[in-house]
Amino acid sequence: MKITLKVWRQKDAKDKGRFETYKLDNVTEHMSFLEMFDVLNEELIQKKETPIAFEHDCREGICGTCSMVINGRPHGPLQGTTACQLHMRMFNDGDTIVVEPFRARAFPVLCDLVVDRSAFDRIIQSGGFISVNTGQPQDANSLPVPKEVAEASFSAAACIGCGACVAACPNASAMLFVSAKVSHLNLLPQGKVEAKRRAQSMVKQMDLEGFGNCSNVTACEAECPKEISIKNIARLNREYMSSAVGSETEV
Repeated sequence: MKITLKVWRQKDAKDKGRFETYKLDNVTEHMSFLEMFDVLNEELIQKKETPIAFEHDCREGICGTCSMVINGRPHGPLQGTTACQLHMRMFNDGDTIVVEPFRARAFPVLCDLVVDRSAFDRIIQSGGFISVNTGQPQDANSLPVPKEVAEASFSAAACIGCGACVAACPNASAMLFVSAKVSHLNLLPQGKVEAKRRAQSMVKQMDLEGFGNCSNVTACEAECPKEISIKNIARLNREYMSSAVGSETEV
């Protein structure tokens, strides 16, 4: 396959940045999208040029670091898939592919396709944890959890914190990420002790980081590689409002 790439290049956070065009003639349909970038970077290194900076780690759709916008869509055209799991068979011979970093004020570009997503870390630090002293490890059945509650919690916990929801949202809102983290803890008995404080503190930190407000566009759900449901946003709104008035939350 012959592929033309238009890739965003930015030397550092202060650089204005621009698109650069590269042509690849030796792409196979079996390559993953990141493997295709590896081939391009090898060619650039051989030419004594600076390789393209992009994030990756597990390359198994687990870590969430392979964050890039491909032809206008976070993680590319295949729904429910991270960029590292995207394969070149999704594209055609002769295609032009535009690749750029996630765009959000809270995700400043550091270099090329690498953005600073430490805002997510600070949101987690503000309340995405359980600090209850539980003593020794408990038996699996010592805390009965209804099946539907456990499934909702596990589904929310599937969030890998990649930031695709922010990149897809016209308001650069982090509500899907925050709601997933709040839901997967608040739904379980261990997390209910701090449920009210958690919702308040994580939403407060989200606002401090400069993320926008949710306007129910639902682009976040459509582009999430783990297909996190926007039902979590509704749950977070209930949690937040009930914690503000001091009442119990019904989930």
